[in-house]
Amino acid sequence: MRIACLGLWVMLLCVSCREEYDHGGKTPLVEVDGSFLYREDLQGALPSGLSKEDSLSFAERYIRQWIEETLLYEKAQDNISDNEALERQVANYRKALLMHAYQQALIDQRLSEDITEDELETYYRNNPELFKVERPLIKGLFIKVPLTAPRLAEVRRWYTQADGKAVENLEKYSLQHAVKYEYFYDRWVPLTDIGGMLPLQGADADAYIEKHRQVELKDTAFYYFLNVSDYREVGDVAPYDYARRQVKEMLLNVKQVQYLEQVKGDLYRRAEKRNRIKKYY
Repeated sequence: MRIACLGLWVMLLCVSCREEYDHGGKTPLVEVDGSFLYREDLQGALPSGLSKEDSLSFAERYIRQWIEETLLYEKAQDNISDNEALERQVANYRKALLMHAYQQALIDQRLSEDITEDELETYYRNNPELFKVERPLIKGLFIKVPLTAPRLAEVRRWYTQADGKAVENLEKYSLQHAVKYEYFYDRWVPLTDIGGMLPLQGADADAYIEKHRQVELKDTAFYYFLNVSDYREVGDVAPYDYARRQVKEMLLNVKQVQYLEQVKGDLYRRAEKRNRIKKYY
């Protein structure tokens, strides 16, 4: 489809290919003073899934933009006098890009992301100040049922107990009667995620849960039951199982920095040993 849509452009815009230009097997569409836009470049930029009309419209805009940018670039070359400063900036930018690409290749090839659990736990224990809770976290259980739901006395008893039997009873009960059921005794969740399910407003919900580990509320249609088994407030050290992903990212970054410093140090020592470094001071 894309090739067919562009066929018309090839016929209308393809200039006669002069023999002095080596196009490397590409098909020229437009030439501006020896600069060429090729059909293959346009095809690569063309979004997939466009209709024939949209493809032609995109091609028109793309070609017009390429011509305007090429003309503007030529005009800038003719009128910007301080080319030496620009060339230095370009050279520095190219140098930075090359170094970054090489460093990333080294990291990808030689630095494994497989960090042991012992390394993660040790880094977590040795750097508690890096892993502080930024918003309250809780573990627990939440269930929401209609006011007309049966066996509410049993629900009131079950939701306050974290033992296996009570949880099993609640899970079975929730399949038939609950509007919402969340079990998170085994993981930390932001308090706001659960507070948003209660008939309280934002900060009021957070403050209420902070003071009450067992919550029973109701509105005109539902009962809301929440049992908080564990709580971490802002400023506490984040639990390891919650912070683990952040721990891994930070430790991997530390290892990358250390590895690159080692690479640069090795290059320096090797060059110094081979008398490649000459100091004039």
